[in-house]
Amino acid sequence: MKALLPGLYLLPVPIPYPLKTVNLYLLQGAGEVALVDTALGTRAARGALELHLAELGLCFQDVKTVFLTHHHPDHYGLSGFFEGLGARVFLHEEEFARGHRFWREPEAFAEASWRLFLDHGTPEGALQGIRETVEKTRERVHPPQNPLPLRDGEALEVAGKRLRVLWTPGHADGHAAFYLEEEGVLLAGDALLERVSPNVGLWAYTRENPLKDFLRSLDRLADLGARVAYAGHFGPIADVRQRAEELKAHHQARLEALLALLDGPKTAWELSLHLFPQELDPAGRRFAFAETLAHLEYLREEGAVGREGPPYRYFRR
Repeated sequence: MKALLPGLYLLPVPIPYPLKTVNLYLLQGAGEVALVDTALGTRAARGALELHLAELGLCFQDVKTVFLTHHHPDHYGLSGFFEGLGARVFLHEEEFARGHRFWREPEAFAEASWRLFLDHGTPEGALQGIRETVEKTRERVHPPQNPLPLRDGEALEVAGKRLRVLWTPGHADGHAAFYLEEEGVLLAGDALLERVSPNVGLWAYTRENPLKDFLRSLDRLADLGARVAYAGHFGPIADVRQRAEELKAHHQARLEALLALLDGPKTAWELSLHLFPQELDPAGRRFAFAETLAHLEYLREEGAVGREGPPYRYFRR
């Protein structure tokens, strides 16, 4: 646990993923305790979070408000646990019919999800490993039953602070960042990360062009004027504009790399193996495929590539 400002604390919590930890943020003041994100539903995460709260003289039941940046399991996984203890859980309205529904109703997108992989060239053997990964993750996700909607631009008065909700889609359709305007502090979630590029993937339940969304979100955050951003993983970002520009340049380079790989028609799965040639487990390969597909669909909307099929193969125009 680390104090960032009076009444604002960083709570790093372990997750069984390559990023190792997820950063939660606790707001305390005016007799209120609120949490931004909740970590994954594992024993290690719950134990670490319990210890952080105890350092502040708090327990799980003291958290009466939970703000979720997005529906990904390492941020959303314990939200239902807190709701069950009496907390109000807030989630951006865009997530209700998409990411939140993905966890609440497993059958809603199941067929479309597997069809997306198959239609874009994923071998059955690889898809089996991906299926098993998703099912294992579901065991660690406890969705809220009655989340409350957040809307872009609305101001929230919580724990003696004023937060502005910023809809920043791309990494997730309903990704929300929270801006403490008076302090110039951005709680950025996974819209900006210090060391790596946030995954921008196209899934069966997402908006049609997540990369386009993400680039627009980066522009919005660059123009915000925040003096510092505290993100969902890693350390603080002192120059928000510079980091946003770096991430934009990264994706431009990735688009150019994809175009260079298209020396003939290729599937998204095939291209993902070239774009991400390192050894990856099924979870990593799933993300690599979705990110490659998001970039291909961005290029297709821009008119740089076409596709034929299914099974779909992309080609340069």
